[in-house]
Amino acid sequence: MTVEIDDLTDPAVRAFVGALNAGARQEFTAALTPDATMSDDGTDRDLAQWTEKEIFGSGGHMEVETQTPDGLGLVARFRNDTWGEMRTSWRFTVAGGKVSRFETGQA
Repeated sequence: MTVEIDDLTDPAVRAFVGALNAGARQEFTAALTPDATMSDDGTDRDLAQWTEKEIFGSGGHMEVETQTPDGLGLVARFRNDTWGEMRTSWRFTVAGGKVSRFETGQA
């Protein structure tokens, strides 16, 4: 079962996933706070380098399977041209209507 982007309950998370799936760098950046941070498998990464490598430079795409009741946690099938498809978990921190941090890793 897939959760459609329009059914994601948190507006900031919805904007993040929509921009990621559209490959829309400007909209993706606009969904983040200027000082946003992230981690991958428990290790903090450089946000700009990671998103270029894992999302925009390799056709990254998320198919959301479930969301937590607060809308800030997702389980999704994430795929890109580098790693193929994997089941991933995502946890978001939102500040001022934008994502200030996200943590992802294999689910």
